Amino acid sequence: MGILYLVPTPVGNMEDMTFRAIRILKEADVVLAEDTRTSSILLKHYDIQNHLLSHHKFNEHVASAAIVERLKAGQTVALISDAGTPGISDPGFYLARAAIAAGVEVQTLPGATAFVPALVSSGLPCDRFCFEGFLPQKKGRQTRLEQLREEVRTMIFYESPYRLVKTLMQFAEYFGSERQVSVCREISKVHEESVRGTLAEVVAHFEATPPKGEIVIVLEGSRSKKSEYSDKIK
Repeated sequence: MGILYLVPTPVGNMEDMTFRAIRILKEADVVLAEDTRTSSILLKHYDIQNHLLSHHKFNEHVASAAIVERLKAGQTVALISDAGTPGISDPGFYLARAAIAAGVEVQTLPGATAFVPALVSSGLPCDRFCFEGFLPQKKGRQTRLEQLREEVRTMIFYESPYRLVKTLMQFAEYFGSERQVSVCREISKVHEESVRGTLAEVVAHFEATPPKGEIVIVLEGSRSKKSEYSDKIK
């Protein structure tokens, strides 16, 4: 049996690559990449001359079976996404599940992921949180927001810069315009920025200054429900 490695890659700064990640990518029989054009830049930077295969959300269901056969034949396979940790709002889950079901060893390397630094630097409680990733664009979006009204934990979302203001305004509608939020963009890159304040304040900021880059929204949990929860514990 081979081993499937899920290998995080930098979300911005190339220096965030670990020594172990570089070694695994060099030693693997094949590297699976979400976008081979993007990943080839990273691999070239670290002089990793390895066989790249495409593995993305449009082919992962079909491709996973063939990859598992490679693993069962003894090959070492490394999966990377365009940025961050595979499986976190990126392909990876289906392949990992298929490999585990086939008795193949799966190892995930520690490394970069966008939401952790955004959460820790937000100034909001990070001892308990829920990761929501990208909300549904249409069907199920309102239902999910309704379900999150009473969430007491800090909430984390990914969003496109083109939809950021609309999403923040929707959050103000469902959670109240005074709810605290931190919007972190371009994590670990030259123009990294965190904009913190109430939803109303942060909406006003991005209406005046249109956002660019990759974005993580960190939203405060329900204060009223926190008080009710604390009273029950007492």
